[in-house]
Amino acid sequence: MYLSTVLDDYSRYIIAWKLCSTMRAQDVTDTLDMALTASGCDQAHVHHKPRLLSDNGPSYIAGVLADYIEAKAMSHVWGAPMHPQTQGKIERWHQTMKNRILLKNYFLPGDLEAQIGAFVEHYNHRRYHESLNNVTPADAYFGRAAAIIKQRERNKRKTIEHRRLQHRKLAA
Repeated sequence: MYLSTVLDDYSRYIIAWKLCSTMRAQDVTDTLDMALTASGCDQAHVHHKPRLLSDNGPSYIAGVLADYIEAKAMSHVWGAPMHPQTQGKIERWHQTMKNRILLKNYFLPGDLEAQIGAFVEHYNHRRYHESLNNVTPADAYFGRAAAIIKQRERNKRKTIEHRRLQHRKLAA
């Protein structure tokens, strides 16, 4: 089984994913269609269309995918061969997911798909990322991160002030 995933580079939010029995260009375009629909980019008029960053696997260098990307007015950037760091965020996502999901044997694709779906939900909405200032990818993707971080700072200032007052009372 192969996992085709679209991850937002800024927020690390998993926009779309598909479990496939093959990894053909059609599987990639299906996942991209799901991501464009989920993000609203297929209907919005944006100055910069989405850009696909991928490795040089056969499904990503196929003519079918090139035609699809051209038809959607997108751009495609390939990582340097033998340099997985270029796709570091998606590679890290796959490593994290595999560490959690592949601890068991799944005998039916539906069972594996359900576990991946549950982990994507956890990853997007409950798992805090240090690189995102300890907010979830969903918070960053949907624009809630700044308000959350600001509220945390207010809470921290209030807590410090409260502790100072408590200390002064005890010292007096």
